[in-house]
Amino acid sequence: MPDAIWVLLGWVGVTAAAELVCAVLARGRVRWLWLASALLLMVAYDALLTRGYGHIPLDFGASHWNWEGKALAVALSVGVAAVLGFRRSGVTWRHYRTGLPGALALSAVLVAVFLGLALYFPAEPADADTLPFQLTMPGLDEELFYRGVLLLMLNEAFGRPLSVLGAPMGWGALVSSVAFGLTHALGYADGGYSFDAMAMALTGGPALLLVWIREKTGSLVLPILLHNFANSIFHLV
Repeated sequence: MPDAIWVLLGWVGVTAAAELVCAVLARGRVRWLWLASALLLMVAYDALLTRGYGHIPLDFGASHWNWEGKALAVALSVGVAAVLGFRRSGVTWRHYRTGLPGALALSAVLVAVFLGLALYFPAEPADADTLPFQLTMPGLDEELFYRGVLLLMLNEAFGRPLSVLGAPMGWGALVSSVAFGLTHALGYADGGYSFDAMAMALTGGPALLLVWIREKTGSLVLPILLHNFANSIFHLV
C-alpha cells in the first residue's frame, strides 16, 4: 500500500478518534451524519490534493510546488461551499462589524509574531516559482477547507455552544485544528508512522486562533491573508 494511503488512514483515523472523544464530552448531543460527512470530505480532499495519488493527469508546467493538487482541492472546497452556502462557509467579503476590531487586533499581533520569527529564522530567498505559490495557494486551499467547509460541517455536528471573547465556538474548532495540525505533523515511511510534536504545536495552535478570527468576523478573508503572509514572509526578509 502506498505511503500516502497510510498517511491518509492515520490522518482520518486520529481525527475520527478526536471526534469521538468530543462526542463523549458533548454527552451525545451530536448530529452523526454531519460528523461522518466531515470525514468523507477529508478523504475526498486528500485524494484531490494528491492528484488522485498521482493518477490524475493534470500538469500546469514545470514547478516543484503542487499547484495542480492545490487547485483541485480549492475547486472541491468551493463546490462544497456552493452547496452548503458561501456565506455560511465564510466565503464572503462581508464581515461582522462588531467582530472586526478584535479580529484586526489579533491579526496585528500574529503579523508581528510571524515577522519576528522570519527575522530570527530566515529562509532561502524565494524564486519566481516559490513566491507566487506561497502568496496564494496555501491560504486559499487550507483556509477554504479547514476553516471553511470542514469547520462548517463540524459545527453542524457539534454546535457552537461557547462564546470565546464574543466568537461562537464549539468542539468543531478543536477538531478542525487537530486535523490541520496532523497534516503537518503526521508522516509514514519505512513501515511506520512518525509524529512531530513541534510541528503539531506550531500549526494546530495558530489554527485555533484562525478559527477564532473566522468565527468572530464570519469571513475567511483575514485567515487567508494571514496564512499566506505567514508562509511567504520567511522568504521575503
